[in-house]
Amino acid sequence: MSGPLQSLRILDFSTLLPGPFASLMLADLGADVLRIESPTRPDLVRVLPPYVNGISVVHAHLNRNKRSLAVDLKQSAGHDIVVALLQRYDIVIEQFRPGVMQRLGLGYEALREHCPGLIYVSITGYGQTGPYRDRAGHDLNYLALSGVLSYNGRKATGPQPMAVQVADIAGGSAHAVIALLAAVVHRQQTGVGQYIDISMTDAAFSLQALTAPAALAEGSSPGLEGDTLNGGSFYDCYVCADGLYLSVAGLEPQFFSAFVHVLGRPDLAGMAVVREPAQVTWLKAEIGKALAKFPRQHWLDQFASLDTCTEPVLSFQEACQHPVIQERGMLVDVPDRQGGSLRQVASPLRFSVTPATYRHTGGAVGEDTDQVLQELGMDAATIKQWRQQGVLG
Repeated sequence: MSGPLQSLRILDFSTLLPGPFASLMLADLGADVLRIESPTRPDLVRVLPPYVNGISVVHAHLNRNKRSLAVDLKQSAGHDIVVALLQRYDIVIEQFRPGVMQRLGLGYEALREHCPGLIYVSITGYGQTGPYRDRAGHDLNYLALSGVLSYNGRKATGPQPMAVQVADIAGGSAHAVIALLAAVVHRQQTGVGQYIDISMTDAAFSLQALTAPAALAEGSSPGLEGDTLNGGSFYDCYVCADGLYLSVAGLEPQFFSAFVHVLGRPDLAGMAVVREPAQVTWLKAEIGKALAKFPRQHWLDQFASLDTCTEPVLSFQEACQHPVIQERGMLVDVPDRQGGSLRQVASPLRFSVTPATYRHTGGAVGEDTDQVLQELGMDAATIKQWRQQGVLG
């Protein structure tokens, strides 16, 4: 195992998306991540189609570079196995609702008795405190309560779901990793571990870096198509003659001037800064009419050698073939457990000395159970007995 985080050993009790994506980022960078899974209640991600060799390709991606131990945490032996693992693993990630791990005897206070330097990360929708701590939710709900969703969409149709899980990943996953690594640095300096409470709603709320300052200062709220970057300016997507789209984002005057000259509308060059709704509507209509005269490739040829911040809106498969994605190595073939491989999205993190590694895709539930327990010194007879008793999967 190699990578900048190869010294980290993490027990990952999380399911679905936020926690697994966080531990994926860590595992790609060398961390030893051991998933603790239920032998009877599989993670929903495991059953998402399509499948390759009986394994969900979504699971295979989210849980690559990780091992899996299937153990019933409600049995005393299952609890004892987790405690034994703390001899080797000193970071925990969990994503249950508040109180669940405590009821299992696996909360932070209980586990730190066995591992004083423990770093324990809890990812929830609404945090460990507050009126919504026990409430169910998903990405769309967190974005809605944070205010973000209220100005994502069109005036004509209202707020719209986002195409990727912003609160789950940019909120839960990314902030969990940042906090975990900060706690590791603190522990290296002081020897002291700590508990980390990540709320995806908190994190989504904090992402409003450009809109929140003005809203707080003015006592206002951003609205649909009311901001420079959400449709309240010419910064938008436009359809071409062939039904394909271009993204137009040249906000700076020099970029906008070059853009409208290519359109044959140099008279628009002074309108880059207009924000009055009627003027914006007129300007966008003029841009739309110009771009609708020719197919997308015509415009791409025209803009190819110019700085105008104009790019095609690509489908996912088109993006996979684009030179930027290809040259940056953002697609990798990862070995699976059956001797084959699976094409996956690569880690976007680039290191000159300790690059990300791709050891294997996510495998079957409990695939590494025997190996992990043997590493702890458990004998074959005990492992067999636990399996017969349903402690192990």
